[in-house]
Amino acid sequence: MNTEAADTDSSRFGPGYVSARQWRVACARRLARAGTEAGYDAIVWVSGLFYAGWITADIPGNEVRTLRLTVSVLVIGLLSVMSGLLAGLYRGRHQRGSLDEVISVSIAGGLMLIPLFLLSGDLVGGQREPLRTVIGGTLIALPTIAAARYLLFTARHRKRPSNRPTAGVTVIVFGAGDAGTALISRLLAEPDAAYRPVALLDDDPDKRRLRVHGIPVLGDRTRMAEVAASTGATVLVIALAKASGGMIRELMARAEQCGLTPKVIPTTTEQISGSARIEGVRDPRISDLLGRRPVRTDVAAIAGHFAGKRILVTGAGGSIGSELCRQLHQFAPAELIMLDRDESALHEVQLTLHGRALLDSDETVLADIRDPRRIREVFERFRPQIVFHAAALKHLPLLERYPAEAVQSNILGTQTVLEAAAACGAESFVNISTDKAADPVSVLGYSKKIAERLTAQMAGQAEGTYLSVRFGNVLGSRGSVLGALSAQVKAGGPLTVTHPDVTRYFMTVDEAVQLVLQAAAIGGSGEVLILDMGEPVRIADIARRLSAQSAHPVEIVYTGLRPGEKLVEDLLGIGEVDYRPSHPLVRHAQVKPIDPAELASLVLDGDDGDLRRRLAECASGEAQPRVPQPASSAGTAPRGRG
Repeated sequence: MNTEAADTDSSRFGPGYVSARQWRVACARRLARAGTEAGYDAIVWVSGLFYAGWITADIPGNEVRTLRLTVSVLVIGLLSVMSGLLAGLYRGRHQRGSLDEVISVSIAGGLMLIPLFLLSGDLVGGQREPLRTVIGGTLIALPTIAAARYLLFTARHRKRPSNRPTAGVTVIVFGAGDAGTALISRLLAEPDAAYRPVALLDDDPDKRRLRVHGIPVLGDRTRMAEVAASTGATVLVIALAKASGGMIRELMARAEQCGLTPKVIPTTTEQISGSARIEGVRDPRISDLLGRRPVRTDVAAIAGHFAGKRILVTGAGGSIGSELCRQLHQFAPAELIMLDRDESALHEVQLTLHGRALLDSDETVLADIRDPRRIREVFERFRPQIVFHAAALKHLPLLERYPAEAVQSNILGTQTVLEAAAACGAESFVNISTDKAADPVSVLGYSKKIAERLTAQMAGQAEGTYLSVRFGNVLGSRGSVLGALSAQVKAGGPLTVTHPDVTRYFMTVDEAVQLVLQAAAIGGSGEVLILDMGEPVRIADIARRLSAQSAHPVEIVYTGLRPGEKLVEDLLGIGEVDYRPSHPLVRHAQVKPIDPAELASLVLDGDDGDLRRRLAECASGEAQPRVPQPASSAGTAPRGRG
C-alpha cells in the first residue's frame, strides 16, 4: 500500500476538506488539549479540597500521610474528569472565555458536588466537618478553573496585535455592539484585510472605556472629527445591525464633514444568503439610506392560503406583478396564470420562474384588461380562486396629459376584471392601489381611488373577499424616482428634483409584495390595507447623497412641481382611521363604494379638463348625474371598454 497516497487522500473526508494526515494531526491536538484540561481540573479539585481541609483543620494531619490519601486523590480526580465529560467541557464545543464555557464549568461543578457530598465522610478518615471541606474546596476550585480558561483566552488575544494587518485603509467603526465586535474580529483575523480598524465610536455612555479586541472606544459621534484627526483614519464604517435611515444619513453627513468616506456593513439578509460577509463593507445604497424596518409577514399562514389554489395575476409582467408571480410560485399553487398585454414582459417573468421561456403553456396569457370579451373568456376558462389585479397605468405626468387612458385602464379595466372575477366565483380579489389614492389631486390618484371604491362596491355584492392594498413608491420598479436619479448620475447629470421639500414614502418591491400577500390572508372584504411605511424621505436629500457618492460632482436642478403632483404624499385620506387590528404595521381603512352607473359621467371623447373634474367628483363621491344630451351630441357618449 502506498502510505504517502493514503496520507494525502482527501476523498474519504469529502472534496475540499482535509487529508488523512491532517485529520490525524487535528485529532491528536484535540486529544492533547482535552487531556491537559482534564488533568488540570483534576489537580485543581484535589488541591482545592485538601487545602480547604487544611486551613479549616477538618482533616487531621496524621491521616493525610496514610495510604488512604492516594485513594482519595484518585477518586477525586476520577470524579472531576467524569463531571467534566458529562458537562461537555473537553469536547471543544465552546470558545475560550465565552459564557457557554462558564456555564459548562458551573455544570461540571454541580455534578462534582453530588458524589462529594455522598462520599465526603469516607474520602479521608477522621474528618470532623467533611461538608465544610467540600464547600470550601468547591469555592476554591470553580473560580480557579474558570480563571485559567479566561487567562488563556486573554493571553491569546494579547498575542493578536503582532498578527494584525499593518496595511489597508485605516477605519473608524461606529458601533461597539455585536455587529461592530464581529466586524473588528474578522478584520483583525485577516492580515491582508482591506480595512484596518484603529478606533471605535459609540453613543452609549457605558461603552466609553470599552476595548473590543484591543481597539478602544474613543467617544460618541460628536468626537468623530477629533478621532479622525488623531488616528489618521480615512473611512467611517457604520456597523449597526438595525440603524434607521435617518441615523445613517446623519452619520454619513457628519463623516463627510470630517473628511471621512462613509461605508456600511452588509445587511443580515445579505450575510445569511451568503452574498456578502460582514467584513465586506460597501458603499451605502439607497435602501440603506431609507433604513425602513421591513414588515414581517406570517409566511406559514400565507403558504397555507395559496397552496393548491388557482391564482391569476393581471399585469404579471410589471414590477409588482412579476414579483408577485415569483413569490406565489414558491407556495406551490395548483395553477399560476400570468396575464399581461406585454408579450416581452411575460417572456421575462416566465424565464425568471423556470429558467426557460417558451411561452407555449397555459400559465402565460396575452390579454388586455380593456377588452371585456377577452377577459371574460380567460376567467371562464381558468376560473381562478384568487385574483391579484396589478395591471394599471401609473406614470403621473402622462396620465395628466391623457386622462382618458387612465379611465380606460385603471377604472373601466378594473371594473371589467372585478365583474369577471365575481362571475367565476373568485374567493379572493386583491386590487393593487397607491398612496396617491389618499386625498387624490391627480388623474392617477383619482383613477386609483375610484378603483378602490369599485372594489369596495363589489365586496358588497359578490361572495368572497374583495379588498385593495395601498402603498407608496417601490424601489427598483420601472419609472421609480430613485431609479431615474441613479440613471441621471450615470449620465453625468444634472439631477432633476421637482422641489427642495418634496418627500415620498418608499419600500422595497419584495416588501410590497409581502404586504399584498398578507392582505389576502388578513384583510376584510371592502377594506383598504395600508402599510405603515415609517417616515417619508426628502428627495433632495437622496439627490445630494447620490451626487456626493459620484466620482464627479453632479448638479442638482429644481424643476418645480408638475401638474397633479403633491409636495407631501399621504397614506390615509380624510376620514380614514388609523386602525390596526391584525398587524402592528398594517392599517385597515374603509372607503365609500361607488355605483358603476356613476361612471357614465366620465365622457372620454370630451374636453380633458372636464374629464379631470368628473374624475375628481367620482373619486370624492360627489359626482353629479349627467344631463342627457340631444341626439346630435351622440358623439360625446362614453366610449366602450374594449
